[in-house]
Amino acid sequence: MNKTILITGASKGIGFALSQQFLNNGYSVIGTSRTGEIDNLSHPNFTVLELDLSKEVTIINFNKLIENGNIKIDYLINNAAIGPDLDTLNPEIESFKQTFDVNVTGTVFFTELVYKHIKLGGKIINISSKMGSIELCERVDSVAYSMSKTALNMYSKILTNRLLDKQTVATIHPGWVRTTIAKDNIVNGKLSPDESAIKIFNFVTTDFETGIFWDIEAERKTEW
Repeated sequence: MNKTILITGASKGIGFALSQQFLNNGYSVIGTSRTGEIDNLSHPNFTVLELDLSKEVTIINFNKLIENGNIKIDYLINNAAIGPDLDTLNPEIESFKQTFDVNVTGTVFFTELVYKHIKLGGKIINISSKMGSIELCERVDSVAYSMSKTALNMYSKILTNRLLDKQTVATIHPGWVRTTIAKDNIVNGKLSPDESAIKIFNFVTTDFETGIFWDIEAERKTEW
């Protein structure tokens, strides 16, 4: 039986590449986008559903669709995120709120509903960043984005404790990827979305240690 993977933020970048990677390897994929549409990706095992993590109503509606369809999920990959203050020195109130609405509040309350539909022995993967690592922090910019990823890392730790012996949880730094989330990424990123997705796929499909914070680029544990 094919495994079902739920990937948020699948319309572009890492999420899009991950969807392709799992589909190419025989998985069924549910991808989310804010519009409920994803261009340039058509596959009999690919379903697109609307989800805007900044809007509670779409989280509730998404959960109803999963419940009504009696859909059971093998892997949840929380990939959707925004970074409007990336490479910006000082925090700005509106972009700060927007970042936390999506990267923290939306992601947490979405997961709180959806993890109940994850099979025993399933996996929850939170796409975070080393920018959220307190131990490794040397930057003076990107305040909201960095802090949001630190909060996501704590949520991963709490989920690990709560779901011990039920589901496996991992936090992933996907590498410095050439995506449109920041101009600097496009110019200086070390990995393409496809390269990052392949490494994430290879990690996710192994029997990794629950609660781990994994650096995809370096292929080793990283500091919290």
